[in-house]
Amino acid sequence: MGRQSPTFKEVVLEVMRKHAGDIKDSQIKDRASGKGTFVSITVTITATGKPQLDAIFEDLKATGVVQMVL
Repeated sequence: MGRQSPTFKEVVLEVMRKHAGDIKDSQIKDRASGKGTFVSITVTITATGKPQLDAIFEDLKATGVVQMVL
């Protein structure tokens, strides 16, 4: 989750592609907050293990635009 911006989704998808390879549109869902200030991006993958999930988490936080990772 992060603030709505023209590049937020692409930043998230770039990190996800780095760690999970090709991401299809059917694996991506986004949802704006009620006032449109924030957006959540859900990317469904089959993880290879905890190290992959930890690396995704760290890289998403390092972007500076992702405020919460679940």
